[in-house]
Amino acid sequence: QVQLVESGGGLVQAGGSLRLSCAASGRAFSMYRVGWFRQAPGKARVFVARISWSDGTTDYADSVKGRSTISRDNVKNTVYLQMNSLKLEDAGVYYCAASTSGGNVYNYRGQGTQVTISS
Repeated sequence: QVQLVESGGGLVQAGGSLRLSCAASGRAFSMYRVGWFRQAPGKARVFVARISWSDGTTDYADSVKGRSTISRDNVKNTVYLQMNSLKLEDAGVYYCAASTSGGNVYNYRGQGTQVTISS
């Protein structure tokens, strides 16, 4: 079992920055990949960014590429998502999810942290 707890969300003005954190516990050593996803009200959950737990390889959605950075701290078992130049469309609940299977299936997910963007 892997437990994930997100933090760092809040209210920020458009153009501002936020850093989200995802703290893993339990069998964190079994994680293969950790991803961030966003869900806006009434919309489907969408992929934002992901990172390989072993070698730090990253991947981003086109909508956040160049504005966001995903990173990890293997000692603290924490994944971060630094988001800059925030836009209104970045608002939503951000979830981190972990894959322990090596595929593209995320089998653990946190409760989410709310990001609200004001104009």
